[in-house]
Amino acid sequence: MSGRTRDEAIYENLHTAIFEVQLPPGTRLPEDDLAETFGVSRTGIRKVLQRLAHERLVEIVPNKGASVAQPSVKEAREVFAARRMIECAALPQVIAHARAAQIKALGEIMEKEDAAQLAGDRQAAIRLSGEFHLALIRIADNDTLSHFLRELVTRSSLIIATYGAPIAVSCRHSEHEQILDLIGQRDVAAAVQWMEQHLLEVERSCSFASAEAEPDLKAILGNIAKRRGTGLA
Repeated sequence: MSGRTRDEAIYENLHTAIFEVQLPPGTRLPEDDLAETFGVSRTGIRKVLQRLAHERLVEIVPNKGASVAQPSVKEAREVFAARRMIECAALPQVIAHARAAQIKALGEIMEKEDAAQLAGDRQAAIRLSGEFHLALIRIADNDTLSHFLRELVTRSSLIIATYGAPIAVSCRHSEHEQILDLIGQRDVAAAVQWMEQHLLEVERSCSFASAEAEPDLKAILGNIAKRRGTGLA
């Protein structure tokens, strides 16, 4: 195996583990451990980690090392906004290219996602939801578009894992089913409307409010002092 092929294989393995949330946000990625796992030098691992950092899937802190990224609220909102723009704009091409076999394949992914949700398997549900959206966009037959969306969907997995969207609403089966039905009916306007609403609902299901709120230092310490009877005023 050539060096480039080996690096690509390591990249894909790590990317998959992040996408499937097998490596949750904040997981440390020590170069020594990865080098031993993959049987390569730390130099090769460093190159892969830098590539993942460029895609904002990994964070590298000098003198501390690498870890799986923990998206900020601002980044999360930007990712969902970008997804709405890309996926809604792509739907006319998806519908123009969609064939019965492709729609059937999307239905099969959707059924697996539904089974994962019913089983309470949050990790699998997040992965299959992402696979549904990626498979949908691939129908448009635009490799550049698919590449961009792959990065955004993977970052979405980290966002959902970080901000705790409940499994039941990380991607609702009924919404995917409705979008798929509208694609089958070749109803572009309605499919775009449903996709936009669907992605908005996924974003709204994330618990951003507590992360955005600035702690009220005075109120917190005042309440503690009052409770303990140690008021300093």
